[in-house]
Amino acid sequence: MKKTLLFIAILSAIITGCDNSKYNFVFNGEVEGVKDGIVYLQKYRNKTYFVIDSAKIENGKFGFNKNLELPEIYGITLDSTKGSFLLFLDEGESSIVLNPENNYRDTKVTGSASQDLFDVYKANRPDDISDFIREYPNSFVSLYALYREFSYRLTPQQLRDAIDLLDPKLKNTPYVETLEELIPTLEVVAVGNKALDFVGNDVDGNPVTFFDFVGEGYVLLDFWASWCPPCRRENPNLVSAYNKFKDKGFDIFAVSLDKSKDAWIKGIEDDNLTWTHVSDLLLWDSELAKVYGVRVIPSNFLIDKNGVIIAKNLRGEELHSTLEELL
Repeated sequence: MKKTLLFIAILSAIITGCDNSKYNFVFNGEVEGVKDGIVYLQKYRNKTYFVIDSAKIENGKFGFNKNLELPEIYGITLDSTKGSFLLFLDEGESSIVLNPENNYRDTKVTGSASQDLFDVYKANRPDDISDFIREYPNSFVSLYALYREFSYRLTPQQLRDAIDLLDPKLKNTPYVETLEELIPTLEVVAVGNKALDFVGNDVDGNPVTFFDFVGEGYVLLDFWASWCPPCRRENPNLVSAYNKFKDKGFDIFAVSLDKSKDAWIKGIEDDNLTWTHVSDLLLWDSELAKVYGVRVIPSNFLIDKNGVIIAKNLRGEELHSTLEELL
């Protein structure tokens, strides 16, 4: 096992250490249980997938032969409106056995050292991402893990330190650019600092100023989306807290990272969220979320009548106990 990991590490270092340039990429695959249809190749950007090519499935097989930026992060799916399988692609020829069951969980990729390393990472997710980056500083897997799974857990200084561990060639990527922009924002919206104002459109398209809701009592600034299962699971708790404390000086102001207005409104109605809602309907490109450096949802900020952030990410019973103590 140690020899296998060492081989993966060395091969990944050789391949992913190269410049991120366009290469002719050959990718062959088959789909388990599917004889015909379409396979979509997607580019991964800002936690979202965008279709860049498609291929027909014939007798259960398909292929791509395309100039791609490599190494890079991509996605592949049979339905571009639903879930995708995350692909770490290197130079050279790769193959895939795409299994659409259970959100592509049993899909197998061969020929990509980066994908092999991602499988190792998933099987042994570290508590400290810095340790993983030190071991694989020039891998897109390290970059992805920091960008996608750890950026919202780290303090600004910890995030700076983790970025410094990455190979310099990875620091010119959009992923690191996003993280470096995030650091000063996280410093500004830290607990104890003044909240930031912004204007968003409500469900009727009317502009609403957040600070119009600050100054009377306590306001929970909540970031969520109708497509986010953890958000929907937390919503009943928010409804309970709102109903319990709304007459004692508590309010909620919600910002959605939805893309579909209809889905957003339906989520509000289905979950009985009777407070103020705004959204720019831009998913993770949301300028409203960017103001507060939100990289994961649900996220929230509790703000007092003086406009000071006094707590972050209160959920479940912790939200109720905090409000009970304050009010």
